[in-house]
Amino acid sequence: MKNQLLTGPYYFGMKDLDVFKKYFIQENQGKPLFLIRFENISGLELTDFLDLLRTEFYSCLDLEDISFGFHHIEKQNILIMGISPLFEWDIERFPNIENAVGKFQQQCLQNKIASFHFGVSRTQSNFISDSDEIYNELYKSSEKNLNDNLVRWSWTYYNKANTYISGSVHEAMIQPTVIFNPKDKTYSVKGGEVFLGGGAYIGYKDLINDIPSDQDLNRIELLILEKLIIACEGAPGLLKFNISPQSLIDTFSHQDRVDRLKKLIQNKDLLPENIRFELVEKPYDDSHYPLKDVCHAFYSHGMSFAADDFGVKSQSHQIVLDLGIMIKEFKLDPISFKFKIEEDQIKFLDNLAFIDYCKRLADNREAVITAEAVEDYDTLRFLMEHQIYQFQANILFGKMTISDYKRDFELLHSIHEDVVKEVLTDKILSEKQKKIGNLFRVASEEGLI
Repeated sequence: MKNQLLTGPYYFGMKDLDVFKKYFIQENQGKPLFLIRFENISGLELTDFLDLLRTEFYSCLDLEDISFGFHHIEKQNILIMGISPLFEWDIERFPNIENAVGKFQQQCLQNKIASFHFGVSRTQSNFISDSDEIYNELYKSSEKNLNDNLVRWSWTYYNKANTYISGSVHEAMIQPTVIFNPKDKTYSVKGGEVFLGGGAYIGYKDLINDIPSDQDLNRIELLILEKLIIACEGAPGLLKFNISPQSLIDTFSHQDRVDRLKKLIQNKDLLPENIRFELVEKPYDDSHYPLKDVCHAFYSHGMSFAADDFGVKSQSHQIVLDLGIMIKEFKLDPISFKFKIEEDQIKFLDNLAFIDYCKRLADNREAVITAEAVEDYDTLRFLMEHQIYQFQANILFGKMTISDYKRDFELLHSIHEDVVKEVLTDKILSEKQKKIGNLFRVASEEGLI
């Protein structure tokens, strides 16, 4: 480390931006990157200021696991400093870079050593974007942060969401999809929907509440998708990931990005044909690049799509019609089957008609229908009577960690319908199931299987 810190002032892309990008961004794929922008440096020559950064600022960070990079933009007299871990930063000891630079700035001013303005940006050196895109993101964000600091305060705030997204912790939850086989009368798990959470954040909404308002949510969604895929390394079964159509269009309108995502999936010991993207029900604009073309690029690699929240009032119908056979699953919104026949005869008949319509759409695409959020056994039976045999519902399974899912996957392959009926209709067992959220585990603990 000392040899790296004390080498000459023009190492590691100091005068060559492409070299800086190569060693700072390309060689740190998957790691958090910080870019610190120094402007209006006075009181020291550039070489002396560099030495100060390599010694005094380095000691402020109180970390051994650091890789540095520098680049000087001569025309504007801007010094760029890149920081990334050599190996991996633990989220509990994730460095507060912004705070460290702020203290360093105060020390320099108090001791009359030097003065400068600074801006800090951070991102993940992700696997989809190329080094130019990541550098441009860091550069623009550091400029904005510097201007914000000049207006508001001496250094930026420490943000939990940015720390999580920039960090190397990979965690995820999954809610298994349960499939009923009408021939042998058994239920089994073949995969599930993957969610953010299980550690630093309980779920996606909690993370979004922490995202600063000036952040690009489409880019955040891309980084979350990458983190979830990495967390699923080696996971069996069909894995389903939420993504908004607009993020899909904005992020993957270039074929090379789709190819990079496929490479990431394969590098994590996953099969592209076991990856399904659930297109969430959000408005989108594909006038510049058609959603259908983006999806086809994924489909040609074996990946498929699901229409999420598909219901009577769904806005997803146009997506279903546009994507055709690329839609392999309809996630049936509970609004389409939550009703009591004795209370609303019209709604009952409308929902029956809608279920029949979904079945025709699914049959035309060789797709499946998954009923979401089924809340009771009678509704489960009603759906099966109408040939809906796939479920994602808390009465069968709640969310579990990916590690538990991988560990128990082989145990979740067969449970008879009589056992399921007993667990869901027995008052004591059903209460236990609500607390545990794992029907197979409850049945096993009660000696039913």
